[in-house]
Amino acid sequence: MLDLSIIVVNWNTREMLANCLRSIEDTVTDFAYEVIVVDNGSEDGSQTMLRQLFPQVCLIENDENVGFARANNQGMANCRGRYALLLNSDAITTPGAVQSLWNLADTEPRAGIVGAQLLNPDGSFQASHTPFPTLFRELLILTGSGRLVYEPWYPSHGPEEDKGPQIVDYVEGACMLVRREAFEEVGGLDEGYFMYAEEVDWCYAMRERGWQVWYQPAARVVHLGSGSSQNRRSEREADLYRSRVRFFRKHYGDRAAWMLKKLICGFTALKIGVHKLLFLASGGR
Repeated sequence: MLDLSIIVVNWNTREMLANCLRSIEDTVTDFAYEVIVVDNGSEDGSQTMLRQLFPQVCLIENDENVGFARANNQGMANCRGRYALLLNSDAITTPGAVQSLWNLADTEPRAGIVGAQLLNPDGSFQASHTPFPTLFRELLILTGSGRLVYEPWYPSHGPEEDKGPQIVDYVEGACMLVRREAFEEVGGLDEGYFMYAEEVDWCYAMRERGWQVWYQPAARVVHLGSGSSQNRRSEREADLYRSRVRFFRKHYGDRAAWMLKKLICGFTALKIGVHKLLFLASGGR
């Protein structure tokens, strides 16, 4: 068994994927590790690039885009590491980041998942660890008031580097270190989520089974964001709302899911109306 398996899901992000894999080669130096790339039917030459530039990578090829959850589950089913690092193809690891995740997990035997501090390309903080969703938080998100009343990265907490590592509700799926015993006991990601909220669901399931979810601010990972979803902008928002409703129905019941759907539909209709008025008032500008 290896120390670490790094699993990267790819869909038409050839150049980002190459940069991600180069960052792994440059910064992950203290482990016996493997890299598994699960390609979701890319049409941009990603597979050829991998064979030419990264022949040591284990490539799993799907004929179609099976989604983030199912692809990661494929990677975990084929990994040999004591830990699996689920890393987005649009993420860049910085020196010491993976070591920091590993050290925390190795000293906390009930740590099922450890998440990193995500950074924007300019070095500013990006949402990294967040409380589980509630109807009130969803209301603040839909109205945009959460970022006005609280922090600009609401509903996420801030960097909180001064607090050091801490137990949290959930961490963002762009970079998650997962203990093998935890995902073997709890199971993989729920494949009913095509994209978005699958990491929220997974962290919730981990907590229910007695595993801890940790945030490690010392592990800094640059996340470009929307690497794959930018190729399907029209479907992205629908995926997001659909996943939120699924999470509420699964964990909070049908009534909560129904109320969330009403909030989403109501505020979406209101936004459409306001945007149309602005469009007319500005002469189409």
